[in-house]
Amino acid sequence: QVQLVESGGGLVQAGDSLRLSCAASGRTFSSFGGGWFRQAPGKEREFVAAINWRAGITYYADSVKGRFTISRDNAKNTVYLQMSSLKPEDTAVYYCARATVFPSALVGSYDYWGQGTQVTVSS
Repeated sequence: QVQLVESGGGLVQAGDSLRLSCAASGRTFSSFGGGWFRQAPGKEREFVAAINWRAGITYYADSVKGRFTISRDNAKNTVYLQMSSLKPEDTAVYYCARATVFPSALVGSYDYWGQGTQVTVSS
């Protein structure tokens, strides 16, 4: 069993930055690593970024490439999402998840999920 707990969400203005954290406990992240997804009201959950746990290779959705950075701290079993130049369209609940395949943007490639953290970007 793996427990994932996200933190760091909040209300910010357009252009601001935020850093989300996802701490894993239990069996922790697999060698495939972890990822971040987001879900806005009335929309499907969409892929944001993923990171391979061993090699640190990263993979991003086009919509966040160049603005968001995913990273991990192996010792802390934690994955981070540094978000910069935030836009109102980035507003969503952000979820972290453990990957079973890398790289993958598919929800079905992730087996454990956190409860989510709200990010709201005002214009």
